[in-house]
Amino acid sequence: MSTVLPDIRNEGDIKLLVDCFCQKAHQDALLAPIFGAMAAVHWPNHLTSLYDYWSSTLFGRTNRTGQPIPQQLAMPARGSYQRQWIGLFNKAVEENFAGAKAEEAKVKAQTITITIE
Repeated sequence: MSTVLPDIRNEGDIKLLVDCFCQKAHQDALLAPIFGAMAAVHWPNHLTSLYDYWSSTLFGRTNRTGQPIPQQLAMPARGSYQRQWIGLFNKAVEENFAGAKAEEAKVKAQTITITIE
């Protein structure tokens, strides 16, 4: 039996995507140390900036953090970290969503890591 996944439609979906990705990153041998360092700063603020960024990016809603791209989202910029980051992000998208917004999120994630170097 095949289950059709929904597209990314609202703030709840953004939260699910970001939380799923962050969970994967925290459990990943390569990315966990980076995410652990960010969590030590102030994890709730980090999550809020990520929710705001993706909401603004995918739905055109105003970003409350004041940063067009959260500094925390800008890493890693290249190499094995970049490939792992994109792979985990894409996996988080594909496990939960399918559709135009889901594809847009994956394309945007690829663009972010390429342009911030």
